[in-house]
Amino acid sequence: MIITRINTREDLERKREDFKKALNAQRKQILICGGTGCVAGGSLNIYARLQQLMQERGIHCTVQLEEEAHDESIGIKKSGCHGFCEMGPLLRIEPMGWLYIKVKVEDCEEILEKSILNDEVVDRLVYRDKDGKPYQKQEEIPFYKQQTRVALEHCGHINAESIREYIAVGGYSALAKALFDMTPEGIVKEISEAGLRGRGGAGFPTGKKWEQVLRQPGPDKYVVCNGDEGDPGAFMDRSMMEGDPHRVIEGMIIAGIATQAHHGYIYVRAEYPLAVERLTIAIGQARDRGLLGENILNSGFDFDIKISQGAGAFVCGEGSALTASIEGNRGMPRVKPPRTVEHGLFDMPTVLNNVETYCNVAPIISKGAGWYQTIGPDNNHGTKAFALTGNVNNTGLIEVPMGTTLREIIYNIGGGVKGGEFKAVQIGGHSGGCLCISATEDHLDMHLDFDSLKKVGAMIGSGGLVVMNDKSCMVEVARFFMNFTQNESCGKCVPCREGTKRMLELLTDIVEGRGTPEHIKLLEELSSTISETALCGLGKSAPSPVSSTLQYFRDEYLAHVVDKKCPAGQCKALISLQIDPDLCKGCTKCARMCPVGAISGTVKNPHVIDQDKCIKCRACMEGCNFGAVKEV
Repeated sequence: MIITRINTREDLERKREDFKKALNAQRKQILICGGTGCVAGGSLNIYARLQQLMQERGIHCTVQLEEEAHDESIGIKKSGCHGFCEMGPLLRIEPMGWLYIKVKVEDCEEILEKSILNDEVVDRLVYRDKDGKPYQKQEEIPFYKQQTRVALEHCGHINAESIREYIAVGGYSALAKALFDMTPEGIVKEISEAGLRGRGGAGFPTGKKWEQVLRQPGPDKYVVCNGDEGDPGAFMDRSMMEGDPHRVIEGMIIAGIATQAHHGYIYVRAEYPLAVERLTIAIGQARDRGLLGENILNSGFDFDIKISQGAGAFVCGEGSALTASIEGNRGMPRVKPPRTVEHGLFDMPTVLNNVETYCNVAPIISKGAGWYQTIGPDNNHGTKAFALTGNVNNTGLIEVPMGTTLREIIYNIGGGVKGGEFKAVQIGGHSGGCLCISATEDHLDMHLDFDSLKKVGAMIGSGGLVVMNDKSCMVEVARFFMNFTQNESCGKCVPCREGTKRMLELLTDIVEGRGTPEHIKLLEELSSTISETALCGLGKSAPSPVSSTLQYFRDEYLAHVVDKKCPAGQCKALISLQIDPDLCKGCTKCARMCPVGAISGTVKNPHVIDQDKCIKCRACMEGCNFGAVKEV
């Protein structure tokens, strides 16, 4: 394949028109979700099967956009994440905008025959709400209709492995504008006026960070993209790197122009192999086209990007630990100051932002700060992507304006709580703090933005959003997250290394029935000490799951240590199973199901559970047809 280098801004615009014509010449486009979730569900098998069927029928299909428009063809593409993970594998058909859910390989022939060849909807594959109402078009589905997509604008809508499609939909136009129409100071001013704040944690103003690096003297500066994303339940950055890698690259190049840096690194955990693959493809394509590397668009500006793969250490999400890892050292945080903007990667001034932040840069430069300010409340402009998971009907990747309430996300987008009533939500993961919120009207109507969450002692953090129902034990939730933090502690500072270990021991005692009121007092003292004395931000936020659950669910802790009961019935050591003799029919089914022989009795007589042998597996409760086995 001959690849034409794009040498000037005029060349870029000519190529854009050519690619748009080629894209519009495709009679239909089949966009198969190529995100990690759908790939795990078999979407690549669907992709291969549709290709095979079209080839067998002699249908002209293209897997990569042609350089120029020609006879009508059908484009079959691996897109990025569509977001509606609960319903994957997903398949979208353009130009109709139809979305098919839970697609299987066996559905391919019907999709080809009806939808591709005869413009008919496969009704059984469209989404239906709880009332059975069908939704053919993706944008009409309530899950999507309530969202505003900026960073995720192209995910699921273009071929994730095609620079031609990215250019066709406006890609790299912001780069050209930054190169030829703006000064570095002008770019920084535009980002600052837009009010873009870092999407990776605390929400530090992006423009202010870029300005600090621009002011630093010397020719060697770096732009680093944090794609580590180690928080449990978070997959926003991964999806953006997989689904729209050129948007990440374009944002980084613009950051390089703004700060006069010429070197970039994308730090990605090795557990994201698909993200690494797509980024590698995109970087190669951008270099081949002259949009990355030396003398970009004949502007005289040089900027190149390398990928650095991390080994999966959670602490490497922290800035100084991340840069140490790129340098080949053990990923451990250091004392600050100096800050990364002064002495960062290789001891040089460094811009460090996360993936989502860079994905917001190109649209701000293209559309202007004024446009961005129309989204979200004052000082919290723009949108935020969340990984919506847990006890909610519609799980997946969402993007909403800053200031959207929890109620809107959980009930309008998420379709309500699954398996019980709403109890709590864990926000932001460890990198941004953890807040568990009781089910009050005030908390459900709380606005999700940097300033509103700060008032209640929380942070948006990375964007994980885990919904919990009333069957969740908040003490066990705190123990789970503390176990994660303790395992991931780098060990450099004593408060985090030893303090989190002690907190985990205390929480384990409580959930296993050995807790006392003194345990709660010690947890509070340790939470305060660690948050005040830990070396890095990750260590300082480590006690948050405990301190927040103690604040909002103290009664559950007291029930565990005083009454020796788990109100949610989740802590096995605090559960006692007994058989109601008035309900037991003596059918012996429970005795036969018990894996440890803890149940005794004779036929047609009430049975008894030996508490010393019982392992609380609930097999007897689940198997009893008369509801005789009860938790007490």
